[in-house]
Amino acid sequence: MLKGLTLNLNNWLERNTIVRNLEFFQDFIIISLCLGLFCVMLIRLGDMFFSFLSPLDLRQVTSDILFILILVELFRLLIDHIQQQRTSVAAAVEITMVSALREVILRGVLEIPRDQIFGIALFLVVLTGILMTLPWVSNFFEQVRNPHTETKEKTGLLADNPLVSDEL
Repeated sequence: MLKGLTLNLNNWLERNTIVRNLEFFQDFIIISLCLGLFCVMLIRLGDMFFSFLSPLDLRQVTSDILFILILVELFRLLIDHIQQQRTSVAAAVEITMVSALREVILRGVLEIPRDQIFGIALFLVVLTGILMTLPWVSNFFEQVRNPHTETKEKTGLLADNPLVSDEL
């Protein structure tokens, strides 16, 4: 009995088993978040349609539409994370930009203090900078990860070239 318990404990403490179990729990959490987001989207969509029965409040309808779009993008981000086992930084930046702009649209530019407008503008400029430099940075890290790909390509071209001879 004790020997079997020790064997099970050793199996649980193996690195591969721990990683596999943690990935399972992570996927379970992400799937739970997806289901929760889907339910919230359905509730907000129902609330938006029921608000059409009363006098139309354009600000509330705009708020609901933008909020549902943000939730859809978050849902898409979680689905991509489940499929690829990594989070898309570009999608996260886009969601953040839409969320910041949603607040400005809903409150109105004239109602927000000037310092907050400058802060939001600076925040959006930084996010735009991240979004613009993301392909360059990912290309740089790809080259760091595989430093000899260019050398391998040149070597392959030289080996295939009939003008290059081995008799030097």
